[in-house]
Amino acid sequence: MSEFTTIDTETPPRRLSNAYQNWYRFSRNPTAVIGASIVLIVVFAAIFAPLLAPYPEHVGAVVNFRARHLPPSFEHWFGTDNVGRDIFSRVLFGYRISLLLAVVVLGLAVPFGTLLGLLAGYFGGWVEIVIMRTTDIALAIPPLVMALAVTAVLTPSLVNSMLAIAVLWWTWHTRLIYSITRQIRSQEFIEAAETLGASKAHILFREILPNCVSAMSVKISLDAGFVILIGASLSFLGLGIQPPTPDLGTMVATGSQFLPEHWWESVLPGCAILFVALGFNLLGDGLRDLFDVEDAR
Repeated sequence: MSEFTTIDTETPPRRLSNAYQNWYRFSRNPTAVIGASIVLIVVFAAIFAPLLAPYPEHVGAVVNFRARHLPPSFEHWFGTDNVGRDIFSRVLFGYRISLLLAVVVLGLAVPFGTLLGLLAGYFGGWVEIVIMRTTDIALAIPPLVMALAVTAVLTPSLVNSMLAIAVLWWTWHTRLIYSITRQIRSQEFIEAAETLGASKAHILFREILPNCVSAMSVKISLDAGFVILIGASLSFLGLGIQPPTPDLGTMVATGSQFLPEHWWESVLPGCAILFVALGFNLLGDGLRDLFDVEDAR
């Protein structure tokens, strides 16, 4: 009786989707995970601030001189300020202002800068000369100095702070997208699209722009932290959001008048700024590592 050996052929494993592969690599990067966790915590705290804040009524013009300058305790986690308001509650609502500032500034600067970068990198010639020389001139002006000049002329407010920061923020994205577009425009798939009669708009927004998304994501993540820092700097100097609206920079400035005795009034809002800026920077570093791995394959 002959014996037959049955060999089980394994079916080839199903190819994992790119999204799952990216998520797997992202989840194995401690820096990216920590950064994303911090950003999610801040966003969650900002959205649900009315529910999480122990004293949501302290957001407005509330005065309680009996509770002024209280140190951190179980009743007031971050202590109270010079008029008796709970600092922790105001920090939670201050995150709303900071995130709104970053979203609006980048929402204005990124599309504008991306469009200019695409046009300059693809068309070249006089279009490139005009756009890039204008960008070079704008890059020579420090964003904080320009923001200070604009807000000093205008009435200090949240809207004017957004406009002041966005005035020059598009330059970095123009330079980035211009560099990527110049590298892509001579590749074969662009030449093939031109040969097939694709329109300029199709080539710019359907062929070139998707190849810029990874670099744009990293840049936006890093920029969000810097925008929040500049916004806090304007408020610290009295050129940003005005009291009694809770703003992290304003709280640091007000608390600095009572250092070192009442250190918590300035140090803890400053730590809140550091926390959110650190989160966006760690997230940006993680995304950069992720997309560098993908591009190297």
